[in-house]
Amino acid sequence: MSHVGVSDTLYNINHECFCLQWKEATWNTPSSDTQRIYTVCQVTKVEVKNWLRTPFIARGDAKRLYIEMTFTMRRCTKFPDPELLQQCKESFKLLYYESDSDIANSTYPAWSTSVYKHKDVIAADRTFTDNNNVVSNIETRDIALTKKGVYFAFFDEGGCTTLLSVRIYYIMCETVTVKFAIFPNTSTGLDETAVVPRNGACVNNAAIEKPPKNLCNQNGHWIFLSGGCKCMPGYEPHNGDKECKGCEVGKYKWRTGSESCLPCPSYSEAPNTKSVECRCLSGYYRNVNDDKSMPCTRPPSKVRNLTVTYHDPSMVNLSWRQPQDLGGRRDLYYTLECLGCADDEKVFYVPKKTGFNTTKVSVMGLEPNSRYKLLVFAMNGVSELSGTKSSSYVVAETDKAVNIKVRNLRLVSADAYQVLLQWDAPNGSHGGAELYEVKYYLKGHKGNTTRAILSQVTSITILGLQPSSEYLFLVRVKTVSGWGEYLKPFSVTTGTSTAKGKEPKITTLDGRVSSDSHQVNKSDSSIGVIAGSAVAVIVCMIIVIIMVVIFLRKNQRTCHEKNVSDCDNLHYTNVQCARLVDGTRILNNGLTLPLFTQPGALKSYIDPHTYEDPNQAVREFTKEIDASLITIESVLGGGEFGDVCKGYLSHHGKRTPVAIKTLKAGASDKNRLDFLTEASIMGQFDDPNVIYLEGVVTKNNPIMIVTEYMENGALDAFLRTNDGKFTVIQLVGLLRGIASGMCYLSEMGYVHRDLAARNILVNESLVCKVADFGLSREIESDDLDGAYTTKGGKIPVRWTAPEAIAYRKFTSASDCWSYGIVMWEVMSYGERPYWNWSNQDVIKAVEKGFRLTAPMDCPEAVHQLMLDCWQKERSHRPKFAAIVKTIDKLIRAPELLRKIAKPRPSQFLNPNMPDLTQLTGIEDWLTSIKMERYAENFSRAGYTRMDQVAQITPKNLENLGITLAGHQKKIMNSVQMLRVQLGGAQVSEGFLV
Repeated sequence: MSHVGVSDTLYNINHECFCLQWKEATWNTPSSDTQRIYTVCQVTKVEVKNWLRTPFIARGDAKRLYIEMTFTMRRCTKFPDPELLQQCKESFKLLYYESDSDIANSTYPAWSTSVYKHKDVIAADRTFTDNNNVVSNIETRDIALTKKGVYFAFFDEGGCTTLLSVRIYYIMCETVTVKFAIFPNTSTGLDETAVVPRNGACVNNAAIEKPPKNLCNQNGHWIFLSGGCKCMPGYEPHNGDKECKGCEVGKYKWRTGSESCLPCPSYSEAPNTKSVECRCLSGYYRNVNDDKSMPCTRPPSKVRNLTVTYHDPSMVNLSWRQPQDLGGRRDLYYTLECLGCADDEKVFYVPKKTGFNTTKVSVMGLEPNSRYKLLVFAMNGVSELSGTKSSSYVVAETDKAVNIKVRNLRLVSADAYQVLLQWDAPNGSHGGAELYEVKYYLKGHKGNTTRAILSQVTSITILGLQPSSEYLFLVRVKTVSGWGEYLKPFSVTTGTSTAKGKEPKITTLDGRVSSDSHQVNKSDSSIGVIAGSAVAVIVCMIIVIIMVVIFLRKNQRTCHEKNVSDCDNLHYTNVQCARLVDGTRILNNGLTLPLFTQPGALKSYIDPHTYEDPNQAVREFTKEIDASLITIESVLGGGEFGDVCKGYLSHHGKRTPVAIKTLKAGASDKNRLDFLTEASIMGQFDDPNVIYLEGVVTKNNPIMIVTEYMENGALDAFLRTNDGKFTVIQLVGLLRGIASGMCYLSEMGYVHRDLAARNILVNESLVCKVADFGLSREIESDDLDGAYTTKGGKIPVRWTAPEAIAYRKFTSASDCWSYGIVMWEVMSYGERPYWNWSNQDVIKAVEKGFRLTAPMDCPEAVHQLMLDCWQKERSHRPKFAAIVKTIDKLIRAPELLRKIAKPRPSQFLNPNMPDLTQLTGIEDWLTSIKMERYAENFSRAGYTRMDQVAQITPKNLENLGITLAGHQKKIMNSVQMLRVQLGGAQVSEGFLV
């Protein structure tokens, strides 16, 4: 706050010249200094009117001026000559006149109290009677001004007054620098309660993060700072948040923010100050997509051990080991170049010619008996920047071709996804046919889609084709003399997936088109029909035999693993989570398992750990995906076993976004087993609220688990990012999806063990799906006592039921407890359960009966359901089917969600939680929850006692200027805890279903 003096010179004018007037005089101060003063003492006259006026005072930026008057006043009762006393007053009047310019003279404005504005009558608090013992008075008044300046006048009507000094000033908020923004001197407002908004300007080398604004109050204090600036790239904070200083040599800062400059990463330097990024040393480079904090890298060295692993008249297979030096990067890929391959249209490469990351490649379509120089280039993300390529080469020779071909290639049958081809054995004296090779690919996509199949007979069925697509087929034969030549490409266009019986189109590359479905004579056609029928009968018989064997073995294994009493009947609990299959509701009413289950009927979960060979579980419960159908787009993060990526799965002509878990290189056998076990578990589930397994890749490295892609990621992070953005109905809808998924799992006889918001995934339609089955196990039986006993390891204490922590036994009832915690996470928008308590404190508090209080704005019905899930006696907890039913009732009757839950005084508190009732004031309380920034807000609003705090509502917080949802939530949680400690909360009435 500043007091700025404007004027201390007074202008003397006497209205009535014949009267005594204000006189200028000299006064000796107590410190022996001399001071010019004005005095008046006309008490022997009647109707005295003495005026004293200041010069014109320009107010500048000030909207309100303060005038401080120091004066003395003689007491009237002690006048030396009472007989001469006509009138005597112990006061004078303060008047003022506003003007936009200096216009006053001896006659204008008129010397009249009706022309001037009356401010106040100035009376003396202390008067004197003895000239040797003079006492002074100080009085201050303030005046709001609307014009550019003002005249002050002192009007005496008969009194002995001496005006010792007059000080005129205004109040302003002084220049301040905060959050790298400067707020200059700002005068206070016109009204006594007014605040003046002021926009700040960023300090040098800072940029606006959010427009800086501040408010200047009437006392000259800055209040309610908002927004601010951040140091620009190349500059870091200095002197707190008041300056931005350039980065030192060897350091950099590449983005605007409050972070300090960082040392240059490896293989880079910053030779100058104020560096935005570090430049790479010679021989090192940075990809445009690399973060500035990443070390500079270099191209890889050349591949090792490049060898020809196979060759024939038209093909060469190469293999190699990855480079010794990867250049510090992980985005290694290879490019192949063939010197001597004249016809690029004829030659093609599998998997492809450029940009592949496998260490094997096949070069096809080569000329027989020819010599080729094949170069393999090892490249990474900076190879193009370096302008150099590391390569190894090998010289390969194709075999001499045998002049022999198969005859009469023809199509027997085809539909949208498969074709059956036949041909005749070749004629000639080269010996009998040993093997046939059928090579095929999508027309126009030779390199990427080429596949080869071997056959020992003159027919083959090719599966997995795309509908409505044109394929080219090439067939050759191998005899004792070697491989023969390929026939000309044979074209077949598959049918559509919906057009049953549509005949495929057959074309050869010489331009001949057949309108018939196949090129065989009548006898050949009959043979094909008979052969197809025989194969179909045999396949059906094999399927029946396999299913019977599996059923019998499953019963036998179950009896070995259970008590004898458990082998009498194979029974299942009644299914209450009914699902629709082809429009029909299927219920299992406790019947024994049929040999052939209905389509979509609920299956029983089989623990992959019961298999002697875990790979058998993988083959039984998962689908193998061709690695060439998977494209990895980006890395989302790291997991326990390797990276988690986003990618695409190409299938039936469609590109489907998927999530891909990869097994890291060098993983142990146990890691590989655990990795694939999770896939074996996921592969058994098919429910809209359980993550769906697309398949696995086990025949190529890296091993992958491919699941559906969930756009919004983990539920806890999603909620924290969208804090306060959903309605209660939407949040309850999320809970309904989770409960439905858990209902499905529990009825399959399955315990999750790690149910938490972090293990729930959310797609773009806000559908929640249960995921992460790394800790899950099979339930021993269908009753409540069925449990899985852990073999050690970490337990997620905050989410785990007390009996599971104490005895390491997990049931669907313990999953129900965890679901209650998930409900609390959802309603609190991803807060950490039990806040910052230690695990031991959580265990002790739960054992003593503590249950989490209702989150802010949580409906009482929802909190009551949480409390039901947290019943100490596990048999009292609801089944998931009942939970789904309860939530459905809430969604159908939203009026049940209007009553907000109140904290319960009977709930125990964390033993380490501070006693809020013992805090001495509002500021101590706010400091204890790290919200001391709002102390002044509470003070201005009149909050001085903790019992006042206990009555605060979210609406009150908004009125106090606390608008951040996270801060509101933190304060209200503490308020709820305070209410419990004060014993003033009311017990809720509960909610019955």
